[in-house]
Amino acid sequence: MNSDDERIEYAINYTEVLRSPKQTLATFGTTNIYYYLVTEPSYSDLVKGDDETVVREGRVLAERPRVVTPSYLVNVEGFSEHAKRYLEMIIQEHGAHTPGLYYGYRNEPKETNIVSSDMRSVVCRLEEEIDKEGNPLTTIIKGVDELWDVSLLKFISDMTRHSLGSNVFELGRRGLLDIDRSGIPLDARRSIEHLFGLVKKGELEPSALKMELDRWSLFEEYEDRFLGLFGK
Repeated sequence: MNSDDERIEYAINYTEVLRSPKQTLATFGTTNIYYYLVTEPSYSDLVKGDDETVVREGRVLAERPRVVTPSYLVNVEGFSEHAKRYLEMIIQEHGAHTPGLYYGYRNEPKETNIVSSDMRSVVCRLEEEIDKEGNPLTTIIKGVDELWDVSLLKFISDMTRHSLGSNVFELGRRGLLDIDRSGIPLDARRSIEHLFGLVKKGELEPSALKMELDRWSLFEEYEDRFLGLFGK
């Protein structure tokens, strides 16, 4: 294990959720999680006697989980060759059309403040503020200053794992995990219909719909309908 891997592993092991959100990720909507990520300053070893705490604020937007298959993920941009090889191995072992959930996230940092107080006192004040606001989706995370984004990703990963069971249950209860004869989940078919509607209303670029059809290898099936969007 190289030094970077060791630092990342340390950050993961050190990360602690001091206040968890009181709700899991929504199955049929976007979840807006507000976070306070508290760390000791990276220079704390150089400054003795002065208690300071770094407080980073922001929000993580968790998109509605989508039902996908390994064959879909192979066509998604951004995966390395190693990742795509792993997906091919999954296809060989479990099949190309095994349904799974795909979670999309967007981090929106707000501000960073250095507070002249020890971490325990800072966390207590944050707890009081959160209780007054009453937002059930606010969290406090203790992390490592120079690798704070790793700490945030660790939180996101744990949040996803804790939400998976209820998300799968709700999607399955509505039949959205069912696969048709073409190997396409019902959830994906409904999503494509929604995208067609957005393009027709001018709220989505046709290129985004085309990309989604290509990822599912469905453009030929929908080609006439897609080209009909440009008819007079």
